[in-house]
Amino acid sequence: MNIYVGNMSYNVSESMLRETFEEYGSVDTVNIITDRDSGRPKGFAFVEMKDDGQARAAIEALNGTDLEGRNLSVNEAKPRAPRPTGGSRW
Repeated sequence: MNIYVGNMSYNVSESMLRETFEEYGSVDTVNIITDRDSGRPKGFAFVEMKDDGQARAAIEALNGTDLEGRNLSVNEAKPRAPRPTGGSRW
């Protein structure tokens, strides 16, 4: 299951996030989203866990908890909405 983690402190590292989620089960990937121009974190990430039961336990336990001074927003990631294709407006 892909998990959205929002309202993150910019100080949170991938290893810190992995350790936090591994308390609830095996973590496949951690992806902190960064600004493509500056490379600075945008304040949210995605954590992938294979076992849906463990992922749901992590979501329930971690949503609203404090990590580095910020209350995390943790829920199941929604599929990205398709973006409209380009073209001129005129």
